[in-house]
Amino acid sequence: MWEEARQYIKSCCDTGGGTPIAEVTYDSFIRLIPELKGLDLEIEELKGGITNRLYRVKSSDGKDYVFRLYGQKTELFIDRDMEMENLRRMEPSKVTPRLIKYLPEQNTTIVEFIPGYVLKNEDFLKEDLWDRIIRPIKIIHRSGVTLPFLFDPLVEVKRFYQILQGINPNYPEFHIEETIQVLEKISRLAAVLHSSCVPCHNDLLADNFILTEDRQRFKEPMHLIDWEYGGMAPSYYDIADMFQEILTPREVEWSLLETYWENRDMDRNVYMTDLFKPFPDIYWFLWSLIQLNISTVQFDYYNYGRVKYENAQKNIYYLRDYYGLRI
Repeated sequence: MWEEARQYIKSCCDTGGGTPIAEVTYDSFIRLIPELKGLDLEIEELKGGITNRLYRVKSSDGKDYVFRLYGQKTELFIDRDMEMENLRRMEPSKVTPRLIKYLPEQNTTIVEFIPGYVLKNEDFLKEDLWDRIIRPIKIIHRSGVTLPFLFDPLVEVKRFYQILQGINPNYPEFHIEETIQVLEKISRLAAVLHSSCVPCHNDLLADNFILTEDRQRFKEPMHLIDWEYGGMAPSYYDIADMFQEILTPREVEWSLLETYWENRDMDRNVYMTDLFKPFPDIYWFLWSLIQLNISTVQFDYYNYGRVKYENAQKNIYYLRDYYGLRI
């Protein structure tokens, strides 16, 4: 199955070789999609990306694309072939952007642009949006699709820590090894089998939710973009990641979980989600320190990561205090 997937990925690749884009110009985009030559292009840099440079390119023949130019050394922690296969396998769900072209030698992916409203954190407080927020997550989790990558939260945290140690392990202000030991205990308590993992997005921040405008073209009201970290994971982790990105009040978390679980076995499902909350925060904390050392994007990675680390410690304390866990 994976070999068939790689053949598909190859079919989406440019076969003429090339080098990464150093300067964003009309000609640089034409080199990536030669069929745009002779057309007027409207080029707009999309703000908010802290891993890649993103550009919306509208052509005079009505086509609308997003060009993602990979951040420096992101191959250390992102498998682009896997990302492309995630898009291919999830495309029938109708809640992901369509892959147009994969150009690994130019460090570029091109997907369709989905016009709509990009959610903000405060939108998760709006009761009239809860069904639309949860719907694409449920579609993905219950799709029956098997993604090629197993995203085990504990394994991924340890992988990022290993990458960080190879770059710059000198962060004594953070108790990373001790925290990972706590995560090991939590993982044993959660006891989620790999066989029960489902396809997950694993990066459910508000910026990755698009409330679509063109309902004739896009049948689903909400789309999920940016599948760099997608894989088979516990559904609890995916939702915990969303909660830790948005930081909604407890009562809103309950309401969103009631919508997701359809009010079934709520005490257990809330408990399991709480168990997984420290994992995404430590994952993104380590990601931030890695980016701090390799990225050319102008962003305060250190303080972004510091907040993630502190939030993880708060959730670990909550598990000890509220649930009485000996971790």
